[in-house]
Amino acid sequence: MRETTTLWRPTGPQELALVEASGWTAWPPRLPDQPIFYPVLTERYAVMIARDWNVSASGSGFVTRFEVDRAFLARYPVRQAGGRDILELWVPAEELPEFNRHIVGRIEVVHTFGTAPTATG
Repeated sequence: MRETTTLWRPTGPQELALVEASGWTAWPPRLPDQPIFYPVLTERYAVMIARDWNVSASGSGFVTRFEVDRAFLARYPVRQAGGRDILELWVPAEELPEFNRHIVGRIEVVHTFGTAPTATG
C-alpha cells in the first residue's frame, strides 16, 4: 500500500462543480491567468481562505480534503506563503493532469461556508 499525504484545497462553487463533474477524482485545468495550482498543507489555512476569501468573492466557499501519493509529492517543495502555518505546494498548471493521476481516492468536501447549497463529495 502506498503512503499518502493529506492535502486541502479551499475552493469556490465554480471550481467545485468541475470537481464534482470529474466524479470527485480530479482538479480542473487552470485558467490562463492561473499558472499555479495551490493545494495547502493544513485544514486551518484552507478554512481561512474558504471562509474569508471565497465567500466574499463568490458567496460561498468550500474546503476539500484529498490524498496524494507521498512519493510523487516529493517533487514539490513546501512553500511558506506567510505565517508559520501558511504552507502550500505550487504545482505548475501544465503538471496538473499528472498530479490528478496521483490522487488516491476521492476529493471530499469537509467544510462549507456562505449561502450556496451544500456540496457533497
